Parts: sequence; structure tokens; C-alpha cells
Amino acid sequence: MSFKLVKFARVLISLLFLIGISALFLDIKGYFYPSVSKSVLFFQFTPSLIDFILTLSFSAVGFLIVLILTFLFGRVYCSFLCPLGTFQDLFIFVKNKISRKKKYSYSKPFNKTRYFFLSFTLLFLLFNSFFFILLLDPYSAFGRIANNLFRPLIIFANNIVSSTLSGFDIYSVYPYDYKGFNPLTFGLALLTLLIVGFMSFKWGRLWCNSVCPVGTLLGLLSKFSLFRYSIRTEDCKNCGLCEWSCKANCIDSKDMTIDMSRCVGCFNCMTVCSSGGVVLRSYFGKEIRGYKPRKINASKRKFLSELFAFSASAVSLGFFQKIPLITKDSTIPENRKVPVAPPGALSINRFNMSCTGCNLCVAACPTQVLQPAFLEYGIMNMFQPRMDYIRSFCNFDCTICTDICPTGALQPLSLEKKKLLQLGVAKLIKDNCIVFTQETECGACSEHCPTKAVNMVPYKKIAAPEIKEEYCIGCGACEKACPTKPFKAIYVLGNYTHKTAVKNLSKPKQPVMKETDDFPF
Repeated sequence: MSFKLVKFARVLISLLFLIGISALFLDIKGYFYPSVSKSVLFFQFTPSLIDFILTLSFSAVGFLIVLILTFLFGRVYCSFLCPLGTFQDLFIFVKNKISRKKKYSYSKPFNKTRYFFLSFTLLFLLFNSFFFILLLDPYSAFGRIANNLFRPLIIFANNIVSSTLSGFDIYSVYPYDYKGFNPLTFGLALLTLLIVGFMSFKWGRLWCNSVCPVGTLLGLLSKFSLFRYSIRTEDCKNCGLCEWSCKANCIDSKDMTIDMSRCVGCFNCMTVCSSGGVVLRSYFGKEIRGYKPRKINASKRKFLSELFAFSASAVSLGFFQKIPLITKDSTIPENRKVPVAPPGALSINRFNMSCTGCNLCVAACPTQVLQPAFLEYGIMNMFQPRMDYIRSFCNFDCTICTDICPTGALQPLSLEKKKLLQLGVAKLIKDNCIVFTQETECGACSEHCPTKAVNMVPYKKIAAPEIKEEYCIGCGACEKACPTKPFKAIYVLGNYTHKTAVKNLSKPKQPVMKETDDFPF
């Protein structure tokens, strides 16, 4: 059997998964949400496992298929399906093109290191903490890299093209207002990229075999796989090509052994062995051998990489055309003791126990109100998304985040339920509101409230906001609209458990006020 086609299929499949998953994070036009996301992310191990635990749904059995494949062929997930694994292969490919030192060599496994990370990941899970999952899950780590490092480059490039074309009165490409920069998640994504990139460039798949808990877990199962790679001593010529080509550093050509717990099933060894010394041997003794494979580093695939070195200011649409004149700063801080969890979370506790922090919902959110948390959920739940109403607001007619979540941390919602889902409740600080402090007309909060939970009532000779909490869904439109600085006069306090708001069937009465020539906006 020629393993040329097998390796070609592995490369093709891994690239398709990498491109598909990358497209979900880099799509700023919303072409792929949510119809494609479930199919593309079906085989991602950690999200699928969590989704299955939460829903017991057949649509979440991707991890079971991965486990079956692992028991059959070893860690094929790491070479075929994992986006971070394929991303490392890109670094290895570049290294082989530009570096004179293209040979790998066998190294002893870092068992203490990899079992430390796996043990602490499982231990933290037993104590209801996703801390290590948030940091080390390969899909989530790649998602943060794509969303925080590559997505801004796509946006900047889009805005450059939009600005250039608009100079010729061509408006087919519209600008994108980027609000998602978060120093903490940007720093973590950059650090992950640098560490993974350096380790891949220097030592191949060392990250997979010393840090990644998914790789370590699948490696333990691979020891019992039905088909295993081995070296036929009678056919081996002791040339060392198999060891030099092994990016997992798991082939010891001197002792003629292959460490299946670290082998990622890339087929490099089988395609460089000219004697058929490396075989795929079944548990029952049957062997599959590869003959006359292509030579190492003779692949003709070409990977295109571009770096956008330009930056452009995103053309943003202002939330208001005009705002009231504010003569002094607000003085009372908001009491944000409870963060606002995204729609579909059901409760903060449940959400913290099921979200891996992959940032797919953050990338997909059309208003960019979803942002990675810092300490709002606590130090053990950093990077999980929260509603950031300082930046934006939750679209009344949108359920994208609930439709694309790969772990089930955000349960799918119908639009009707979403419109009555109470994420939190708006709170009014009168000492910050310019209607009360300056006796100036405003009404921005009421104007933008989709349920009219914020209504304007007579106050002296003007109108003042009044909140009816039973109608409030906590969408944050009022908070985003509020012009006071540095503290908002109206803000949303999250619900620990999401509730259902009362549907407002009445039309708000407009207060009768003295006519004036002044226009508030």
C-alpha cells in the first residue's frame, strides 16, 4: 500500500478543517453563521464532550468518534482534526523551507510535565473549575489566536479597501467598526502564539506532547490502539530517516521503537522509509507496509501567508448624531457586582462550568458586545465572554451566539424567547443623570430601549427616566446610549440566573411638557 495518498489525504483534511474553523473566526460579514459552525466544529474534542454532557444529544457525539478513531489508529485527531495541531504544522513547514537543520531526533518523553497538566486539568474540573481548559484546550487556544490576532488584520485590510474604493465612489465594501480589542486576551493570544510557534519551529509537536491535556489523554488511549506503528527489524536498514522525519520525536531508530503515546499519526515515517521497515501493525499481527514513498520534504503544496503591515482607522457609525451638553462629570460609580452572562447561558454558574473560552461567539457577535472577561467571573474563569455594555449593546433581533456555541454553554434560543430573556435589570443612578443634576432634557435611554422598560415621566418642566424592571431584558441599549462620563447614569446589573421578562403590551404615554425651541439632540 502506498502511503503517499494517505498522507496527502491527511494534509488535505487537516487544511480543510483549519480553513473552515479559521473562517468562522475571521468572517466579518457573517456569511458562515450559524449554518456551518456546527458541522465544522463537530469533531472538536473538548467542546463536543462538554456539549454531550450538558445535552446528551446525538449531535454532540463528535468526541465519541474521536475516541473510537483513537482506539483504532492512535492520535489521528492531532494530525487530521485539531486546528492548533495543523497550525503547528505550518510552522514546521516554514521551518523546513528556511532552515538548514531539517532533521528531528528522538527525545525522551516529558512525562512529569504532560501528566502534570493533564492531572491538574482533571483536578480543577472535579472542583468545578475550567481554568486549565480555558488556558490549554487546543481548539479554544486557536480560537483566541484567530479572534484576537488575525481577525483585526482582516478588519484593517477590509477598511483600507473600503476607504480606497470610496475615493472612487465605489461602496460595495463597507467599513467595519472594530470594538473588540482587549489587552488581556490579546496578550494571552500573542503569548500562546509565540510559545506554540517557537516550540513547533524548534522541536516539532512538543506542545502536543508536553502541554496539551487533550493530546496527553488521547496519547494514553493510543497505547491500546488496534493499529500501531512499529519497526520491522528484519527490513530496517538503520538509515535513521524515520527518526529524522518524526515531528513528534517519538521514534528511536537505535532501539527500533515507536512511542505510540506521542505519535500523532502524520505518516511521515512511512513515506520516507524506502525499505518498508516502518509498518502499521494490527493487534492481531497483520501488517500494512508502505513502499516507494515520496522523499522527505518533496511536498509540492504551497502555503500562502500574508502580513498586513498597514493600519487604518475603522469608520464607525456614531450611536448618536448629537448628544446633550454635559457640564460636569458623573460622580457615583456603578455597582456592577454581578456580570451579565450571554443569552443562552441560563445561569452564571452553569456557564462558567461549560464554556472553554474559545471566543467564537465573541468573533460572531454583530454588535461586538460580547467580550472576554477579566476578573468579572473570578480568576478561574478569565477569558469567558461577558456582555460589555460600555462597548456596545445586545441586538434585540439576534441569536447568533446561541446558535454557534460548540460546547452548549449557550443553549439555542428562538427569537421569541430571546426577546423576553432577562439577562439582567437596568438600574438608574439619579445623581449621575443629567436630567436630575442639570435639569437638562435627554431621554437617550428610553429612546433606545426595545421593550420600553425605560419610560419618560414628567419631572418639573422636563421628562425623566423611570424603569419598570419587569419589562427589562438587560440588553444594555440604555447603558450604551447614556452620555454621562465617567460613570453611567443607567447600567445593567446581571442576573445570576436568567429570568423571563413580562411582555410590555402597553404603549408608553408621552409626558406633556412645555414647548421649547431647544432640541435635545
